[in-house]
Amino acid sequence: MLADALASGTVILDGGLSNQLADQGQDLSSELWSARLLTDDPEQIVAAHLAYLRAGAQVLITASYQASFEGFARHGIDAAPLLGRSVELARIAIDRAQTPAWVAASVGPYGAILADGSEYRGRYGLTLQELVRFHRPRIEALAAAAPDALALETVPDTGEAEAMLAAAAGTGVDVWLSYTIDGDRTRAGQPLDEAFGLARDNDQVIAVGVNCCAPRDVALAADIAARVTGKPVVVYPNSGERWDATARQWNGTPLFSPELVQVWRAAGATLIGGCCRVGPAGISALAEAARSVAEPPARTVRSRSPRGRTDRPRSSQAARTRTV
Repeated sequence: MLADALASGTVILDGGLSNQLADQGQDLSSELWSARLLTDDPEQIVAAHLAYLRAGAQVLITASYQASFEGFARHGIDAAPLLGRSVELARIAIDRAQTPAWVAASVGPYGAILADGSEYRGRYGLTLQELVRFHRPRIEALAAAAPDALALETVPDTGEAEAMLAAAAGTGVDVWLSYTIDGDRTRAGQPLDEAFGLARDNDQVIAVGVNCCAPRDVALAADIAARVTGKPVVVYPNSGERWDATARQWNGTPLFSPELVQVWRAAGATLIGGCCRVGPAGISALAEAARSVAEPPARTVRSRSPRGRTDRPRSSQAARTRTV
């Protein structure tokens, strides 16, 4: 299982899917963002996954971050098969690359479907049960496609984290929980020790951490996550540039540096990659930096109840055969 790999050393995640698709010449201005290509041009998604596998990524995150039943319904499309297809496309890329890798099905926050930047604020005015009802169908559709994990990612507040964990319960699929943060707090302002604490006693959660945040905020968050939960820590920050949701453009200077892998690993991170604006070149440099530096002394990781699954970084023999 991916959980076993995380307990034994550093595992390299991929980078930002949207920036790679944009570099491949794709228009992501639709409200469906990268999920549009699940229907319009799935080969572009396979190509993006392949670029990260060739860069050294060991875990692929699917193109389902902004995919939802509500969003696709507005375009007259049934989301269920497309959510499953996002997992299939990652498996196809692994098959073509002929390299073992895991697949994490992306589950983005409610704010992502609004396409107005509200995933960086959270607290949408919805109740816990309303959020559970939103997340459960998409999580169940993704789980039915048998990913190695569900990536509950870019979560802006503890209320949505609680809802996503509740929606994932009973699926039989491991999850990681990753917040988007500002400093030592969630985007909604909750202390990180409180936020990470939600996952401490949840055996379904194999890693906790942060993504879609500034590189400078990662080390402190990783240390808090490891200390509070005793679980492996996942980190995949942005390049350091800032997204202007009104102008729909990135501003600032890239601050993502592969040399930071030493700092992040020392703070407890074991699942490490990049998010927005970190492309294959950045992941390749990150993987090389991880290989060139000895692993830090292992922190004590809390044991978890057996889930009855076997270790399976997916190879060509395990990939599905559907063509796109």
